[in-house]
Amino acid sequence: MAWNGRYLVVGFASGDIPKIPLNLVLLKSCQIVGVFWGAFTQKHPQENVKQVSQLIDWFKNGKLHPHIHATYSLPEAPKALEEIMNRTVLGKVVIVMDD
Repeated sequence: MAWNGRYLVVGFASGDIPKIPLNLVLLKSCQIVGVFWGAFTQKHPQENVKQVSQLIDWFKNGKLHPHIHATYSLPEAPKALEEIMNRTVLGKVVIVMDD
């Protein structure tokens, strides 16, 4: 954690819930913020659109680098879904619609 940083708790799909030692918050002068994104999108739809637009701009400008676990053709989509259901995916799975 960087000095004056912010740790966002966005949600947990499964597994262990991370634990953060509170002395780290004090020593780094940082923040821990819970984010219930589902509720946020409903309570602040215009702000959500603005934030998603910012994320898209960052991606287009090369500022975001999502980890691509694997890329599949459309006929291979069932295999991709199987990997997701088996929880063997680390990052994103991409389905390419054309060859």
